[in-house]
Amino acid sequence: MSATSEDEAIRDAVRARYALHALRFKSRAEGACCGPADECDVISRDLYDSMQAGDVPSAAMLASLGCGNPTALANLEPGEIVLDLGSGGGIDVLLSAKRVGPTGFAYGIDMTEEMLAIAEANRAEAGATNVQFLKGHIEALPPPDASVDVILSNCVINLSTDKPLVLREAFRVLRPGGRFAVSDMVVQGVMPPDLRRDAELWGGCISGALEEREYRDLLAAAGFTDVEIEVTRVHDRPELAGRFDGKLVSAFVRAKKAAAAVAV
Repeated sequence: MSATSEDEAIRDAVRARYALHALRFKSRAEGACCGPADECDVISRDLYDSMQAGDVPSAAMLASLGCGNPTALANLEPGEIVLDLGSGGGIDVLLSAKRVGPTGFAYGIDMTEEMLAIAEANRAEAGATNVQFLKGHIEALPPPDASVDVILSNCVINLSTDKPLVLREAFRVLRPGGRFAVSDMVVQGVMPPDLRRDAELWGGCISGALEEREYRDLLAAAGFTDVEIEVTRVHDRPELAGRFDGKLVSAFVRAKKAAAAVAV
């Protein structure tokens, strides 16, 4: 299988997994970025406080499959423009819209129609007028150059098969001085090639997780500065038992586009 066809197979598997979760999200019958419901609960548990939960429709909370709370580390300000990569049911977009207020705007991009439908229903229920959900891929972002103040993402960049392109696109759409503030899965240690090629584990936010040093290097190569990676949780995944000696962790990943940055 060529690299291109393998990448397409992984993307199709990820899309199908998220579409299935979107159809079952109310019962949490099958997780997307998790696996079984109990694993999903372990990864996604206690990411948002009670005040934040009260700020969004309950369906947005139920459909959340993140591994962190990027809105908590982004330090959003009124009037800012926010873009969430892989917005799912829309929880981080809706929370961001609250923070940036009526003079700001929050966009979400997702490739899964079923998730976009859930997000749009949540937007309507919340009565959010400074929100828009877009269909597309995070490797080809819709916004023009230097038009976004903050890039968010919650356990999605690991799902891409072309992370250097994702990070270059994030850098492109950010304004000088803009901020990259995401939650993502990261590996500590070298993951064996057979795990890297496992489409099922890729869809479960395992096989595509970047090694911590590689994440730093790719952000720097895209043009970012002030890169920080803060581990928030260590996950004991049974799928890795006897196959990987390192650690799979959730992490906050922060970086900046310098005020006088030149696009790369």
